[in-house]
Amino acid sequence: MEPEIAIETFTALAQESRLAIFRLLVREEPNGLAVGEISRRLGIVPSTLSGHLAVLKRARLLKSIRQQREIRYSANLAAIGVLVTYLLEDCCEGKVENCREVLVPL
Repeated sequence: MEPEIAIETFTALAQESRLAIFRLLVREEPNGLAVGEISRRLGIVPSTLSGHLAVLKRARLLKSIRQQREIRYSANLAAIGVLVTYLLEDCCEGKVENCREVLVPL
């Protein structure tokens, strides 16, 4: 991963509403949610939500699919996996077994 892509990803998540959107969609994997449902659950007006979704999609954090008249979004978990790998690739001089505290779930 190029550093510029990592920075773009972190920038996209460094805003409260966008972080909430991403976390909601992670919980709803693998089906994702329609835009209207995201708006309803998070209390974000559709016009504002549209901008947030565009930022997250540009950062490769979301996938979308059109179902008739509706767009359904889901989290791109592979993108987060790439980001975490990028962050940890040099951990403990490449000896992941020495990085237990990093691998412990929250």
